[in-house]
Amino acid sequence: MMTLTQEIELADAAGRRVGWRGWAALVVLMLPVLLVSVDNTVLSFALPAISADLAPSSTQQLWIIDAYPLVLAGLLVTMGTLGDRFGRRRMLLLGATGFATVSALAAFAPSAEWLIAARAGMGVFGAMLMPSTLSLLRSIFTDRDQRRFAIAVWASMFSAGSAFGPIVGGILLEHFSWGAVFLMAVPVLIPLLILAPLVVPESRDPNPGRIDPLSIALSLATMVPIVYGIKELAVYGVSGPAPLLTLAGIGFGVLFVRRQLRVPNPMLDMRLFRVGTFSGALVVNLLSVVGLVGFLFFVAQHLQLVLGLTPLESGLALVPGLAAMIAAGLTVVPIAKRVAPRIVVPGALAFSVLGYLLIAAAGGDTGPGLLIGAFVALGMGIGAAETVSNELILASAPPAKAGAASAVSETAYELGAVLGTTVLGGLLTALYRMNLVLPEGVPSAVAADAQETLAGAVRAAADLGGAAGEAVQAAAAHAFSAGVSVTALIGAGLVVLAAVVAAATLKGSRAS
Repeated sequence: MMTLTQEIELADAAGRRVGWRGWAALVVLMLPVLLVSVDNTVLSFALPAISADLAPSSTQQLWIIDAYPLVLAGLLVTMGTLGDRFGRRRMLLLGATGFATVSALAAFAPSAEWLIAARAGMGVFGAMLMPSTLSLLRSIFTDRDQRRFAIAVWASMFSAGSAFGPIVGGILLEHFSWGAVFLMAVPVLIPLLILAPLVVPESRDPNPGRIDPLSIALSLATMVPIVYGIKELAVYGVSGPAPLLTLAGIGFGVLFVRRQLRVPNPMLDMRLFRVGTFSGALVVNLLSVVGLVGFLFFVAQHLQLVLGLTPLESGLALVPGLAAMIAAGLTVVPIAKRVAPRIVVPGALAFSVLGYLLIAAAGGDTGPGLLIGAFVALGMGIGAAETVSNELILASAPPAKAGAASAVSETAYELGAVLGTTVLGGLLTALYRMNLVLPEGVPSAVAADAQETLAGAVRAAADLGGAAGEAVQAAAAHAFSAGVSVTALIGAGLVVLAAVVAAATLKGSRAS
């Protein structure tokens, strides 16, 4: 039996350079990548409009954002493994059909509960899309240099899509209701359903073994309680159900690992985690996404609710950072061929740390110019770091297990998205409530809305009107800005931790 290293070396040695059909497949596969990554952050800008229309509580507001990545994170490993067995292209097409259908239902949600349920359904089909795209790239681009560039495009589009979400949201909300941010899935996925069968070749594990229902159940029982526990920690703290949920998820995780080590054809090859490059790159991905999504959670509200910009103006303010993220992801490809990842990744993340420190130093006096500059620095670092780390993750796995490896990578992404919103977003919300001091004589209903969220305070101030309404809005803006410095410093610390992990774990990997 060959070792994991021998399997990878044999596959890479047999690599062949692709022609026009391979590059056409890359373009088609970018459609679901952009859509799913845009969906991760588009609600940050649509949330004020949704709050005004559906009036969700603070807990429901978090669920509207997090129901999608929660379900997605829980199902990614399962769907990635099923793609290895039944066909990655087949899983991609099934996911695209379902995602477009449920997105249309979300667009016309009459209540917060309906929208939360639709977001969960989108997570089910989104879990079919993302592992399929990355694993198909592994099977199409067998030449290492071409694969590195293809993954650079994939990583740039994924990261850029997360930043592009607020821009898309801003443009759509300027002219349409908030439901338009969900309807955009339909025109994006229809070309995929037409073109993918023509240019994307089917691929699967030639020796997949039997499906193990117990492993599937254990993987769900591991991820869902952990992600849900993290969410509950932000809302209720350690006195709530979060510790119990997290411990339950860890317990099921131990059982899942033991099961994979015992069965002859495991759902997830645990040998991958013994490779320092694979595990280290996963941690870098997770912490990078935490930093990106946490930053966007803050900046979307600050631009609209504190500085008073329209959704379109707020989205356009992020265009320079989006361009920097894409440019950095592509520019790092020739650098990564010559410089070791343990140097490239920490060097790139230093720019992201700078972006957070700029926000922390400014505190409540953060204007549009500083936000734009900070996001440019953040985007440069994350765009370059994720390109390198994603290529290392796929290069560390044999082609037959590309779906499972891609699913683990995507799980880190989605867990990072939940952590970014829950930890950094939850901390910012807690600091907002702690620092909110409302003027005397404010009606109790207005005070209750203002204490919930910044969006609730702005809505209540508009309803109150006059000098009293202006005072409420000013107090809310001051309280929100007071938490910015602390949150930004924690975000910077997380990115520093990612750089340290990269320097420590990627030292044995080669640039080429």
